[in-house]
Amino acid sequence: MSHDDEGNLMSRVQAGDDRAFDALMIRWEVRLRRFAQRYLHNEHDAMDVAQETFVRAYRHRENFRAGAKFSTWLFSIALNLCRDRARRCKGRPLLFLDENELALAADQSRDDTANAPDAEAIRAETARAVRTAVHALPEPLKSAILLCEFEQFSHAEAAGALGCTPKAVETRLYRARAHLREALAAFL
Repeated sequence: MSHDDEGNLMSRVQAGDDRAFDALMIRWEVRLRRFAQRYLHNEHDAMDVAQETFVRAYRHRENFRAGAKFSTWLFSIALNLCRDRARRCKGRPLLFLDENELALAADQSRDDTANAPDAEAIRAETARAVRTAVHALPEPLKSAILLCEFEQFSHAEAAGALGCTPKAVETRLYRARAHLREALAAFL
C-alpha cells in the first residue's frame, strides 16, 4: 500500500468510513506491535500499546493532515504511548519473549559461528545481548535506533515521528551506534 493509498484511506476515515480504518489497521498492526515490543520488552504491554495507538488514531482522526505520511503519524502516537508506559513500568522486571527477534542484528556473529554445534545458542545469546543493549540506551537514542534500524524509517520519517530534525535523528543514530558498539564489543 503506497503513501497515497494510506492518505486516501485516512480521508475516507475522516469522512466516516470505518472500513477504511480497518484496512489501515491490518496494514500496520504487526509492525506497530513489533515496534512496541522492542521498545517495551514485554509482549503484553506491546499489545496494549498497539491497541491504544489505533484507538487514539481513530479518536483523533481529524488531526491527520492531508498529504502527511500515515506511518509517521501512527508511530509518533505509538512512541508517545511507549514512553508513557515505560515511565510507569520502571523497576518492573524485563520479560524477553522472542529469542530470535533480533537475529538479523547478529549476522556478524552468525557468520563466524555458523558451523559450530552450538551456533543457535550463540545466536540466541547475541540477540539477547543486542536487545538488552538497545533497551538500555537513553530514550532519544533508543527511539531513533528502533525507528531507523528496525522499522526502516528514513531519517525524515523518523524525525516526523520523533518531533525533531533529520539531522538530529542522524546525530542520535551516531550516538546510539557508538553506545551499542561499546556495549556489544564482546559480540562483535
